[in-house]
Amino acid sequence: MSIWELLLAFLVVLLMLVALLANVLVLMCFLYSADIRKQVPGLFILNLTFCNLLMAVSSMPLTLAGIIYKSQPAGDQVCHAVGFLETFLTTNSMLSMAALSIDRWIAVVFPLSYHSKMRYRDAALILSYTWLHSASFPIVAASLSWVGFHHLYASCTLYNKRPEDRTQFVIFTGVFHALSFLLSLVVLCFTYLKVLKVARFHCKRIDVITMQTLVLLVDIHPSVRERCLEEQRRRRQRATKKISTFIGTFILCFAPYVITRLVELSSVVHINSHWGIISKCLAYSKAVSDPFVYSLLRHQYKKTWKDIINKILKRSSINSSALAGEPHNRNLPQLNE
Repeated sequence: MSIWELLLAFLVVLLMLVALLANVLVLMCFLYSADIRKQVPGLFILNLTFCNLLMAVSSMPLTLAGIIYKSQPAGDQVCHAVGFLETFLTTNSMLSMAALSIDRWIAVVFPLSYHSKMRYRDAALILSYTWLHSASFPIVAASLSWVGFHHLYASCTLYNKRPEDRTQFVIFTGVFHALSFLLSLVVLCFTYLKVLKVARFHCKRIDVITMQTLVLLVDIHPSVRERCLEEQRRRRQRATKKISTFIGTFILCFAPYVITRLVELSSVVHINSHWGIISKCLAYSKAVSDPFVYSLLRHQYKKTWKDIINKILKRSSINSSALAGEPHNRNLPQLNE
């Protein structure tokens, strides 16, 4: 193996381990906290978490083996199953992010009617659509034998080996990415830009009230005034940073891989195999970033994880205290005798 292949293999191992750990933490928080389970967005996050976990235990290990052995690491049936699952999970993850953005849009733009517009039944219907949408493309690909081991990405994915099917495969690939990546990106941009517009409007209103208050409070200390102005600046930047993170991570992780898949369809451009694997790793990195972007960095999940840690530590301390006191208790009858 060359140094590049060693680095790529190490990168896949790192992504796989972090994705497993981070998504298991999200799953533990969901199971532990009743408040998180009651929230409608929790269904979308749970679906996204399961997609990321399945990706980490199915597609990533085979890609690692493909990098090491430079050939198909398993039998045809296993490779076809993993390629089917990889296509399904990738599409499902994209649509789950779009569903989360729709939920935030309704919550921010229509706050008074949110609970009537986004109920558990509505979330279940949205998830049902994402599953049907995500399953339709790999079913078509599998029925036409367009799933297999692709050396450019060292993974089992969409792949056409028959030259006579090239035109149909090009059309299929274009429609697939248009209705998965492009559709999700359009929904993300539309909904989050609407959310940003409302957030900026509320920030302006708060800024006006704050400035009026500072003008009336003539005797206010300069340090207090400066802290108020600093909080204004942070408030304006907070929504922009969050929305930039949601859209930016989606584009950064998926766009290089999607563009590479589309450019690959052209026989004119030659794509380096190392870049193919790197673009695949960028797509895998979404399974690493999602738990932090959508869950673990939020206050509610931080509090839940701290409660879990405190409970574990308290239980271990109680057990250790009981074990320490057990010999002493055994000696009590001897002392009484």
